[in-house]
Amino acid sequence: MKISVQAGTRQAIPFKWAVVVLAPLFGNVAQAEPEHDHAQHLPEVEVTAHAHDSDSDLHKRMVNSADSTSLLQDYTGLYSYQAGGISALPNIRGMNDNRIRILVDGAELTAACANNMNAPLTYISPAAVANISVLAGITPVSMGGDSIAGTIAVDSAQPVYADNADAWLYQGSFSTVYRSNSNGLSTALSATAASDNLSLNFTSTMDRGQSYRDGNGDKVRATQFERHIQTLTIGAKGENEDFVLRLSHQEVPHQGFPNQYMDLVGNKADSINASYNRRFAWGDLDTRIYWQEVSHEMGFFSSEKTGSMPMKTHGKDMGYSVKATIPLSDAHTLRIGNDLHRNRLDDFWPAVPGDTMMMGPNTYVNINDGRRTRLGVFAEMESKWNSRWSSLFGARVDHVRTSTGEVQAYGGMMGMADIAAASAFNAGSRSASDNHLDLTATGKYEFSETTSVEFGYARKTRSPNLYERYSWGAGQMARMMIGWFGDLNGYVGNPDLKPEKANTISGTVDWHDVDKKSWQLRVTPYYTYVQDYIGVERIGTFSSGTRAYLRFDNQDAQFYGITADAAKQLWHDTAWGEGRVRASFAWTRGERTNGDSLYQIMPLNARISLEQKKGAWSNGMDVQFVDSKTRVDDARFERETGGYTLVDLRSSYQWQKARLDFTVTNLFDRYYALPTGGLNYANWRAEGSVGQMGQVAGMGRSVNVGLTLDF
Repeated sequence: MKISVQAGTRQAIPFKWAVVVLAPLFGNVAQAEPEHDHAQHLPEVEVTAHAHDSDSDLHKRMVNSADSTSLLQDYTGLYSYQAGGISALPNIRGMNDNRIRILVDGAELTAACANNMNAPLTYISPAAVANISVLAGITPVSMGGDSIAGTIAVDSAQPVYADNADAWLYQGSFSTVYRSNSNGLSTALSATAASDNLSLNFTSTMDRGQSYRDGNGDKVRATQFERHIQTLTIGAKGENEDFVLRLSHQEVPHQGFPNQYMDLVGNKADSINASYNRRFAWGDLDTRIYWQEVSHEMGFFSSEKTGSMPMKTHGKDMGYSVKATIPLSDAHTLRIGNDLHRNRLDDFWPAVPGDTMMMGPNTYVNINDGRRTRLGVFAEMESKWNSRWSSLFGARVDHVRTSTGEVQAYGGMMGMADIAAASAFNAGSRSASDNHLDLTATGKYEFSETTSVEFGYARKTRSPNLYERYSWGAGQMARMMIGWFGDLNGYVGNPDLKPEKANTISGTVDWHDVDKKSWQLRVTPYYTYVQDYIGVERIGTFSSGTRAYLRFDNQDAQFYGITADAAKQLWHDTAWGEGRVRASFAWTRGERTNGDSLYQIMPLNARISLEQKKGAWSNGMDVQFVDSKTRVDDARFERETGGYTLVDLRSSYQWQKARLDFTVTNLFDRYYALPTGGLNYANWRAEGSVGQMGQVAGMGRSVNVGLTLDF
């Protein structure tokens, strides 16, 4: 409900007071000339960009899961691999989350956990997501550095304002979702008060769920979770400028991880995110500054996994970005910018009281004052040469420096290997500097009103993260605690790692009707060669030879495949309203240059969706096909999985101030093993640690109901 209140003697708050806090940062701002259209016009096809299909799709995904990563599931070529209930990790064309630049409201966040239990997308609930963009492979240099797979940008809603200065706007919304499988519940409350130039919004979200059941009705243990997020957003705008300040607090009291030895027993994060945009006569200036501090702990909180081994992490992310968009002519637009991201990390494992032999008497210091700083500059030129040809050329230079202080083992008699490893690590080099050069070149040619082709090349570079470079433990337990892959192997870092350098070529052919409403077909083949890919080498085994000790190592690798998307309007303006069918297809290969398969590569998969809309009703059926997984990473003891087909149903009804969503996922309650889900340690441990660990199973049938009220 929007309420307009007569202002009476109340005056609209002048914008100059709202932005006075920016004066020390930006100095005096000259009066802007009348507004020009300087928006960024990146190419539209899969090579560079892929936007959300519709608001209905966003609602459908939000109802089905409390994990924001699930909102990405319909992006062709992008999938995720199982972690906790709100912590699945995205993968673009075979390359995992550490190789993707993930932005949450423009901030670049880092997982402060050796198991990536607090990955960037855990800091925003699906109910708070207003927009998502995915740029795969050939990413413009203005949208990403220090990444080789692409960019995922997730944004919450922008501030809203009253239409005039004489009335204040009051509005809000409340939504709730119930999911039968896992007995899950999500709620979101949003309230806004705004004048014509000042906006105040408070949003509170809660997500929780118990352990879900697979298609056989068996519990998939250690999949329960709970999360709370509160965000205060302050917006202010003038004739040619906008300022947005977001203050956020997140708490995750617990979250289970079936494919990890431990669980999350506490995660608290506070963040500040401020952006200022100004339109000048010469172009646009976009600036942002952000900061986040995280306190994180792993341990044991349920009967599904038991033990005593506290592991604590304290992390900080801070950074800024400045970008200027300058139209040089009607045909050419220049973008230049500078950005900085700094991550600090302390990872330590307190001694277990009374244990002086194994986990004591000292605190185990895994990473001590770890620092990773990236400073980058870029320039790119977008050109519209004529009615058929357009292009985008860009170059970017980044400098990345990493370092860490001296470390320490527990010091007990049963930890001699770690004591020796700590001594060797402290005596070695604990800092490194890398220089990156990124290049992007794309072109688009429109043959006719119904056919176009886009093609491009990109060179992208990524430096190792702090865990890849500086995890140093030599004992079995220490190595078992490192790794975000769900494979239950043990990992050790490598201070001599070189940056990954990826060279990608890709092209998209797009066929469609003249109005782009009746039908469309897009096909995108791609190939990426990664020099010094950060893979692993096996340096030993444990658990009777069923698990491996793995050391991060530079190798050469290649990724290639093809994606296709199609849509066709089936009927229009009939007694059945409107109907369409959509289909997608993705096939990816990832392998070392010696032919060995890489880990967690999704097998061939396809999706077909039949959709119907009539008046306030929207209905749909989704059918997903996934082939069997037979190409596996032998070094990691990756398991093969069988193929499967899943059917989902969905329906929604929209009133003026309310919306009802109803979905049924995995309609036929099929059992299936997740191809990229890793091993189910929680079930194996609870069942007496007998036999081989099975693959994590997907969720069985779930009936989900969501209600949204606007007021």
